[in-house]
Amino acid sequence: MTARPPVPPFDRDGATLKVRLAEDGWNSRDPEKVALAYTADSRWRNRSEFLEGRPEIVAFLRRKWARELDYRLIKELWAYAGRRIAVRFAYEWHDDAGNWFRSYGNENWEFDDEGLMRLRLASINDLPIRESERKYRWPLGRRPDDHPGLSELGL
Repeated sequence: MTARPPVPPFDRDGATLKVRLAEDGWNSRDPEKVALAYTADSRWRNRSEFLEGRPEIVAFLRRKWARELDYRLIKELWAYAGRRIAVRFAYEWHDDAGNWFRSYGNENWEFDDEGLMRLRLASINDLPIRESERKYRWPLGRRPDDHPGLSELGL
């Protein structure tokens, strides 16, 4: 097994870095790459779906990014203790009919000793927005370091 630093127990800097690395991975929209941050038997609750293991995670992410087009995500550290991190996030996307959404949510994460996420519990709500209301306009991929985060954007 290859460690994915930072590893628990987390301090503020390590937890903040872990959140940014997760955001960067998800903004790659590469299901296979993203799945490597999770244990082989990782368990998820994402909205009303329950997943277990990397193959299910990869399949879920492929479906997600085939439906959620031009996906851009910002995550922000909410709290941390030991091997757990709580995150709030918002992402923007549109469907194949051109309808835009901002999806808001909270995640609770738990990591193994190697820094792989073994549990992810996500609650998410979708808000329809007009294209003109978008706040995330960077080129697809990693959010630029100088782009405001959730708090700075008033989200």
